[in-house]
Amino acid sequence: MSFLLYFLYICAMEKFQVHILGCGSALPTRHHLPASQVVSLRGKLFMMDCGEGAQLQCRRSHLKFANLNHIFLSHLHGDHCFGLIGLISTFGLQNRTSDLHIYGPVGLQEALQPQLDFFCTGIPYRVVMHEVSTKHSEVIFEDRSVSVTTIPLKHRVPCCGYLFREVQSLPHIRRDMIDFLKIPHYAINSIKEGAGWTTEDGKFFPHERLVTPAKRARSYAYLSDTTYLPQNAELVKGVDLLFHESTFLDRDKSFAKQTFHSTTKQAAEFAKMADVGRLMLGHYSSRYDDDNLFLEEAKEIFPNTILANEGLVVEV
Repeated sequence: MSFLLYFLYICAMEKFQVHILGCGSALPTRHHLPASQVVSLRGKLFMMDCGEGAQLQCRRSHLKFANLNHIFLSHLHGDHCFGLIGLISTFGLQNRTSDLHIYGPVGLQEALQPQLDFFCTGIPYRVVMHEVSTKHSEVIFEDRSVSVTTIPLKHRVPCCGYLFREVQSLPHIRRDMIDFLKIPHYAINSIKEGAGWTTEDGKFFPHERLVTPAKRARSYAYLSDTTYLPQNAELVKGVDLLFHESTFLDRDKSFAKQTFHSTTKQAAEFAKMADVGRLMLGHYSSRYDDDNLFLEEAKEIFPNTILANEGLVVEV
């Protein structure tokens, strides 16, 4: 592999991206598809919600199905999960063999298993379902790249959000120090993990002189379909990017209260309270023709706000 290709490969692996596949609410809208997003981190894909059309949007976004092994459902309303059985079926037709893990509130097994039994008998891989609590926050998934924590939400049915935290990588050992001190290959990992190095003549070099700091770990919180819950601000304090549903404008806050949704101003107030890096709005009601109305309201309170839109890729 040439140096250029290797460099491009490393850069791609270091990316933490959020792909917006759909950002509409339950009612059909001229502008948006039902809710679905994909986090891309270190070559792995994690899907949040799977509304109708999610698999087609994955193809349009050039996301590799083989890299998608974990799907996290916020709740079991159709606009957040009706695309699931089609995606599972497509994976089977592609002769997938690796397990697919699906996480969601209690009721996931009851809702999904009959569909699997009817439509997906004989698929060559396992669908593993994990029912999670929506009453308290807990880590439900961890690997070498990321941890995923639930965030309790309040909607008309059991619902939770998800917090993705990148695992902090080890510092980078300095190439010039490796050459200068003739550090053997077997010692590199221990130095990255905090050890120093002593030369043959007894001179000690502390860890800090041998490495450069790793990049700060990044984070993303996905909070969909919830009434305004300011108490959750501490759970997502300081995240780099926050997606918070903003189904209604402030003028329709009575509808938000009735339907257990949030307004744009509430989302912005939450982002300010949580001291997040950026706020992304979505889950727009079909009653509005101009998405910029959401952006204008939010920016009055939290200026670093963007709008979710199909095909958008956000770097975290």
